[in-house]
Amino acid sequence: MGQGIKSDLKQFNHNLIHCTTCPRLVEFRTRIAAEKRKQFMAWDYWGKPVPGYGDPKAAIVIVGLAPAAHGGNRTGRVFTGDKSADFLMMCMHEVGMANQPNSDHRDDGLVLNNCYMTPALKCVPPQDKPTAEELRNCFSYFEAEIAMLTKANCMLALGKIAFDACLRFWRRSFDLKVKDHPFMHHAIYELPNGFHLIGCYHPSPRNVNTGRLSKGMMIDLLNDVKNCS
Repeated sequence: MGQGIKSDLKQFNHNLIHCTTCPRLVEFRTRIAAEKRKQFMAWDYWGKPVPGYGDPKAAIVIVGLAPAAHGGNRTGRVFTGDKSADFLMMCMHEVGMANQPNSDHRDDGLVLNNCYMTPALKCVPPQDKPTAEELRNCFSYFEAEIAMLTKANCMLALGKIAFDACLRFWRRSFDLKVKDHPFMHHAIYELPNGFHLIGCYHPSPRNVNTGRLSKGMMIDLLNDVKNCS
């Protein structure tokens, strides 16, 4: 790993944030950063690909879909500054996976305990719907990033797109059939190397407000994630 994982990730993130491979995503992320949302007009939006965050030597990797338009795309940190982040961090704090129940901005003091978080797609897509080509383009970054997290033994995928990216990563190494690993909430799959891949409904306001994903469900799942790691 050369000078070590932190040095490698620093170089990886430097390359990542300068990526302009997908024209639609570049146009959208920069337009959102320029137009802003009314309540965030004083913010200097990040408006670039969003790197992972947390302990690169952690046992647990939490994978989301993509940065939120006025969350990660604004703050420059995954699951930071939006309703999904509020719910997720509240639950992570309750089970001891985070030192505080909020994730507001890059300098808010948040520390993750034995966790590393990253989006499967590094740029915000219009309507939260990336194209297949965009996902393919970004997979090379996701693949390289996950490969650097050599201490990880458990991967929690938030939503089907994140789950599919995780499964694709592991299918490089093992003969895993998609039909034998369907995405379901609280589905726990043990891979041939002992690694655990776990599915979870995305902690979006829609899922939380409709009751599809409750605080109790998330707490139960996170406790199982800790037990698997």
